[in-house]
Amino acid sequence: MKKLLFLFIALCYVIALSAQNGKVLESVEFESNLVNYPVEYSIYLPPDYETSIRSYPVLYLLHGYSDDETGWIQFGEANTIADRGIANGDFPPCIIVMPDGKVSWYINSFDGKDPWEEMFITEFIPFIEKEYRIRPKKEFRAIAGLSMGGNGALLLSMRNPELFSSCVAMSAGTFTDNEILANDSYDGYFKNIYGPKPEGKVSDHWKANSPLHLLESVDEEKLKSIRFYIDCGDDDFLYKGNSALHVKMRDLGIPHEYRVRNGGHEWSYWRTGLFDGLKYISEKFHR
Repeated sequence: MKKLLFLFIALCYVIALSAQNGKVLESVEFESNLVNYPVEYSIYLPPDYETSIRSYPVLYLLHGYSDDETGWIQFGEANTIADRGIANGDFPPCIIVMPDGKVSWYINSFDGKDPWEEMFITEFIPFIEKEYRIRPKKEFRAIAGLSMGGNGALLLSMRNPELFSSCVAMSAGTFTDNEILANDSYDGYFKNIYGPKPEGKVSDHWKANSPLHLLESVDEEKLKSIRFYIDCGDDDFLYKGNSALHVKMRDLGIPHEYRVRNGGHEWSYWRTGLFDGLKYISEKFHR
């Protein structure tokens, strides 16, 4: 009898714990009319999604170079972080969408063969926000990412300021012009997306997709409508571009939060960064 009672209590405990956990769907396919490949994405649905009838805020969470739509779940533990924060009341329930950006740098390629940004803005976001119960307004929509994805979050929000209320950029792959001109690995990382390596000055396509240049070309008031959070470790090799971004935003009077914490270009840094980023984003999600 005691054994049965113990098993019953244990079962109730497991059920109670599972009720506090969100649901993850991995590598779901979206068929685009703009790119010639299926766009895969993973999605986190908060714990009460299947028992409620309300709609939720949404975070588009971008992965780094050479990763895919599973990275933030497998290595970033995004679902566990979200579950814990929601359960503790650190931030409200939200939906987290993690698209596969391949190595597109989240932009339209210079030759027009891979219009990733156009697909994301005109097809993917509308699809996601009809397929799932999402509040389709700027105030309830945020974007974040790490490394290549951190740069993607910055440029996508700056180029589409009417869409995103907050942007969290972790260890952003943002480079100064001098870094690009002196980059011996340019062809391997950038050539297929940004075009041939520039000599003397960066290309117009680079400028159109560089957060450092977008700070000057996008209307100041539109930029100020986005809440920016920039976070880069003191041992991260991407420190120059992130520091330059902070300095330029300060000089231009663009409000933002800038964090330099102990750490490098690694998942242990980004996991803690995601928790802090979700808290920052949720300030806008609250009314």
